[in-house]
Amino acid sequence: MRSSDDSSPSSVGAAGAVTSASGIACDVVLPCRDEALALPSVFAKWPPGLRAVVVDNGSTDGTAEVARHHTAAVVTEPMPGYGAAVHAGVSAASAPYVAVLDADGSMSAADLVPLLEIVRSGEATMAVGRRRPVAGGVWPWHARAGTLVLAWWLRRRTGLPVHDIAPMRVCRREDLLALGVTDRRFGYPLELLLRAARAGWVVREVDIGYGPRAAGTRSKVSGSLRGTLRTIRDFARVMA
Repeated sequence: MRSSDDSSPSSVGAAGAVTSASGIACDVVLPCRDEALALPSVFAKWPPGLRAVVVDNGSTDGTAEVARHHTAAVVTEPMPGYGAAVHAGVSAASAPYVAVLDADGSMSAADLVPLLEIVRSGEATMAVGRRRPVAGGVWPWHARAGTLVLAWWLRRRTGLPVHDIAPMRVCRREDLLALGVTDRRFGYPLELLLRAARAGWVVREVDIGYGPRAAGTRSKVSGSLRGTLRTIRDFARVMA
């Protein structure tokens, strides 16, 4: 993992740890690859008390520069893959709690606040979001069907009360690192839930709004046949 310094209040130092003024309870990891057009809308209604850690995972559109403009910490992760980006962000974070949020504008950071409170109160080890579309056509049928099947499989195999694959999640940083999730591609959230179940975590699912992606951006999973097939392959490897 490589880190780039930033002179904003939230920055990544030479040792890779995020540093800023004290009092930040939760670092929010945003894995990014070519999300420069989406980040302004993501940060437009950013809740106070949460610190953004943008992980630039091979962007060519100036994602890192846009992130710094919005005073986010920026981590550079050259290894491609969703899991690689998330792991780099979690490793660089320093707050007691860590969250993960897609950077495409489809979900609101404001929905992280109640999830964080659930974990901080001790009600659950990890709080996760269950996507609820706020408009028609925002969730392609094949992606939604695949998620339903995976969630059913997870409930049957682990007993976790989940109906989605944790696209938004909050937990203690130390707990997450201790799980030892190894997948560095799209299988990361599935492996995370499997390991959480084995570790006896209490997982609480909460409905969150799911809207359209920011204009001009495309999903790395459902935006192409290649992306969908690659994700299926990653999930299958974790399920084996």
